[in-house]
Amino acid sequence: MKVLLRVLFILVLLCPAVVFAEDSDSLLTALKAEIGRKNIYENAKKQRIQELKRQQHAIPRTDYAKQYNITLKLYEEYKAYQYDSAYVYVNKLKEISAAMKDVKLINYSQTKLGFILLSSGMFKDAFEAMHQVNSKALNDSMRKEYYFIMLRCNGDLAKYNSDRYYSPGYTRASIAYTDSALSVSKPGSADYIYYYGLKLINENDNLNGSKELNKLMAPDAPISMHLRAMIACSLGVADINEGKKEEGIDMLMHSAIADIKSSTRETVALYTLAEQLYKTGNVKDAYEFIQIAKADADFYGARQRKIQIGAILPVLAAEELNHSENEKRTILIYLGAITALASLVIIFLVMIYKQLNKLKHKESIIEQQNIQLKGVNNQLLEDARIKEEYIGQFFKIISGYILNLEKLKMSVDTKLSIKKYDDIRAIINAVNIKKEREVLYHSFDHIFLKIFPNFIAVFNSQFEEKDQIWPHEHEVLNTDLRIFALIRMGINDNETIAKILEYSVNTIYVYKMRIKAKAKNPELFEQRIMDIKAVDTVE
Repeated sequence: MKVLLRVLFILVLLCPAVVFAEDSDSLLTALKAEIGRKNIYENAKKQRIQELKRQQHAIPRTDYAKQYNITLKLYEEYKAYQYDSAYVYVNKLKEISAAMKDVKLINYSQTKLGFILLSSGMFKDAFEAMHQVNSKALNDSMRKEYYFIMLRCNGDLAKYNSDRYYSPGYTRASIAYTDSALSVSKPGSADYIYYYGLKLINENDNLNGSKELNKLMAPDAPISMHLRAMIACSLGVADINEGKKEEGIDMLMHSAIADIKSSTRETVALYTLAEQLYKTGNVKDAYEFIQIAKADADFYGARQRKIQIGAILPVLAAEELNHSENEKRTILIYLGAITALASLVIIFLVMIYKQLNKLKHKESIIEQQNIQLKGVNNQLLEDARIKEEYIGQFFKIISGYILNLEKLKMSVDTKLSIKKYDDIRAIINAVNIKKEREVLYHSFDHIFLKIFPNFIAVFNSQFEEKDQIWPHEHEVLNTDLRIFALIRMGINDNETIAKILEYSVNTIYVYKMRIKAKAKNPELFEQRIMDIKAVDTVE
């Protein structure tokens, strides 16, 4: 009876808190319901994509205008959904616009490339792509999109760096591009309100910035579901920065719901929501949402999101494990009390057995996540090892080149001073470019095999004995092996490989196709090459 009274007393105390949290709880319930319907939205998206592909196949290849428009629609479907597919279609846009010789569309297609590079976390490549755009060749609508991508590039990089040295400069650049976007937007339009709100928030005027953005949160606002998600996320972060955590979390839930409805996989809302829920002590939901955010980042191919999620996921996993351990300890306490009640022993044992099974299932999930994290860490270690080895070696080589140049300069200066001009030609002719290139390749080969000592053996294990490729006695790697060594280093582009090895792009393509054709399993050949472990990451 005393225990019952205590429970009733606690429930009475909790009633105000329950009422206060009702709105947030209903939003959380709605979010979980939308997560359950995620496949429905994605299936609808896939049907739209299939219909667009069907229309594309029905359009003559020489009808460039229609081909460009339908390809642009396919790109728009993929740009926030899956990087690899978006990349394929943005290259098709570039090809079609080049065939049309339309300068405006050529530059517009380049902005589309910049957007997906930014979305995937490749900031350097995104900036390089956008710097190739001649914004003067674009119309106002296209130029507005160009300015938006540039303000995102600078703004996202400022947030990613998050320091006092470089971030302020990127923030200033982002604000400048926001001003440019405003200059080509119609005052009072949704775009104008959105850019003006972003500008105020970037200038740390969260209050007025939120007021502007809230104008677009009305149910009948003429904006896409994807833009609604972006606005809600910006409002959520602004509220949190102003100390209004509950309002901020609610807005992040709205953003996450809109992301799910628009089948957006490149998203920051769910990750930010998980982070905030963890800070409020809601570890269970935070852990569930961070796992979904990780799956979305993996599906899209968003590198910076993977890094951000990888930083918080182990913390949440540890908290979830502690929560599980606490549950286990609670069960054991209950078991000690229940054993005194002989008549209820069997019932309580069944309950405990079920609880333990649930705990084991959770531990299994955590273990799987830890295995995945280990794989990510191994990849990071491998990348660090490659950078360390190659950067150190190439600094050494470059230092040698500088020393040789200094000696060459001194020799030429000496010959000039004594007017021995014929000797200068002899000095220049003594420079053997071919030999220097061979030294460079030799250095690359040795460092590569130092990092991947099993590369040649594993490479040849993919072929029948008669088709195996082994370096000659005087070689470290031959051209065939060197091509796939570069691929293992993450250099997949034929043009880049061709420049490094001094071959034509077509020659590199022929080399790769010929070698893959001889493999035991051509379709999995490159994946098997990428699976070769670096020496320090082999378990």
